[in-house]
Amino acid sequence: MFSFLDKLLFTSNIMELIEKKCVACEGGIPPIKGTEIREYLSQLKNLWEVIDETKIQRNFVFKDFIEAMKFVNSLAELAEKEGHHPDIHIHYNEVTIVLWTHAIGGLSENDFILAAKIDAL
Repeated sequence: MFSFLDKLLFTSNIMELIEKKCVACEGGIPPIKGTEIREYLSQLKNLWEVIDETKIQRNFVFKDFIEAMKFVNSLAELAEKEGHHPDIHIHYNEVTIVLWTHAIGGLSENDFILAAKIDAL
């Protein structure tokens, strides 16, 4: 169980990421690795998983296809606004989001910013 302080710190960390804006990445920077991934991941809901230290992924389940598509449409608007676009996989009422920064072939802060904003949808 989380203490009140843990919940407060978690909420504060999420708000920090949510308040940030994705910044265009044209490459030339190293991807986030190891401990830094874990630090960013700790600021998100525990439902995101790391894939080969190059991507983060989360699965969402909805009551039906229509609800899944409403979520995808909201996500598309958010991604366009942020200028950072996830890979989206749809299977009836399940939506899997995969985030990574294509220009660097791995994770950047943008991925965690967008993940925090997706969590808030």
